[in-house]
Amino acid sequence: MPTTAAFPRHIRLGGGAIAELAMVLETLNLHRPLLVTDSYLAGSGAAEQVVNILKAAGKATAMFDRTVADPTTASLADGVEALRRHQADGVIGFGGGSPIDTAKALAVLAVQPGPMRRFKAPHSYAGPALPIIAAPTTAGSGSEATQFTVISDSDTNEKMLCPGLSFLPIAAIVDYELTMTMPPRLTADTGIDALTHAVEAYVSRKANPISDGLALSAIRLIATHLKPAYRDGADAAARAGMMAAATQAGMAFSNSSVALVHAMSRPIGAHFHVAHGLSNAMLFPAVTAFSVGGAQQRYATCAREYGVAGVHTSDHVAALALVEALTELCRELEVPTPKSYGIDRTAWDSLVPLMAEQAVASGSPANNPVVPDPAQIEAIYAQVYD
Repeated sequence: MPTTAAFPRHIRLGGGAIAELAMVLETLNLHRPLLVTDSYLAGSGAAEQVVNILKAAGKATAMFDRTVADPTTASLADGVEALRRHQADGVIGFGGGSPIDTAKALAVLAVQPGPMRRFKAPHSYAGPALPIIAAPTTAGSGSEATQFTVISDSDTNEKMLCPGLSFLPIAAIVDYELTMTMPPRLTADTGIDALTHAVEAYVSRKANPISDGLALSAIRLIATHLKPAYRDGADAAARAGMMAAATQAGMAFSNSSVALVHAMSRPIGAHFHVAHGLSNAMLFPAVTAFSVGGAQQRYATCAREYGVAGVHTSDHVAALALVEALTELCRELEVPTPKSYGIDRTAWDSLVPLMAEQAVASGSPANNPVVPDPAQIEAIYAQVYD
């Protein structure tokens, strides 16, 4: 079967790229954008600077700043109303993965009746939607370059993966200078998130030559730049490298898929309100250890690109070296376990069967090199708790 791939039509990459946002809107013939962001970026003045750039270019711009971390269906209602009130002709997602995912959902709901669960996997939506422009302020989610959004159902606590070309931004503004003030914890969690995207895209059963090249490039960049960015947030070269890597990893998994880490991560976020990147990090080493036997050569290639195995290292040894490297990375970047994060053991254990069921229902485990049954997923949840 031929490989298919989809990417944003316009990408501006590099320091100061946000200044070209108005130019991109003009190219797209958009004049009434709604800027979708969060209260932190609105309060810090960063979002207002973007509004000023657009207004100076003659764009009638309004701001919606009530997005929430790990957006829910309930959190979208006010945004839909803001779009209609402003008569927006496009949506700009400005922030981390949550504001961008919110913007994607709003772009569809502005012209399509809800509820949002209509659009969850395995359905793929490619119908009418407002154009989406994404400007990330974190280097991790890659949402600026993916044809997915993730929204939690407020009625069921299910974290829904909603795929389709209508969720793919038409333009991405990838400006590493927007990430310079990220604190170490957020730098670590989003960076490991990007690495998870890259590795899962490469070992996925849906991997292809296009996603492979992007995934391996992202792995190399993250190996070089994540730790320096974590240690010194003012390291411009490290920030630039991580921003490029996050976008490449997003492109990779958007055109391949994620797998078991993400399948298991989404329920943790939905039930325990753990940030997506952090819940990925909690799972990444253990899930990789479980999966290496199903794609040893591919995991070995990841290890070589990451720099923990050489060309003459056997695939078996290299794949195990990757597991150890991920374990050490999470230790060095002080990734907490669910227990040390403060999640109650009784609550965790009681929800494990439901989380395993939701992980399987997402479809992502079917992309994993080793396709687990629910009992194996439950065992991994139990393993990572401590």
